[in-house]
Amino acid sequence: MPYTKTARPYAHEYEMEKKRKEHPDRMERQRARRAIDKTGVDKNSNGKADKREGKDVAHVKALSKGGTNKDGVRIESAAKNRSFKRNSTSALVSETSKREKKKK
Repeated sequence: MPYTKTARPYAHEYEMEKKRKEHPDRMERQRARRAIDKTGVDKNSNGKADKREGKDVAHVKALSKGGTNKDGVRIESAAKNRSFKRNSTSALVSETSKREKKKK
């Protein structure tokens, strides 16, 4: 819901993110994106590597399952990166997507 009558409480949102322990994973994702952007070619000068435009940076082992950037990252379409089975609290259940299971 947009804040129409009051300013958005960015400081409060940041503190809540740290309490929920989401901050380290967000920083890890950000470092992965920046590393790819730093090494990739950017012909249209928009700050993103051309190979990453419209794509997600996916970790080989999910951060919620104990993965890091050292485990490896790859560039995938958003649909492929976000198609994992989740439970009622939106937590990742399986690291194998439905698409990958169909291929086997």
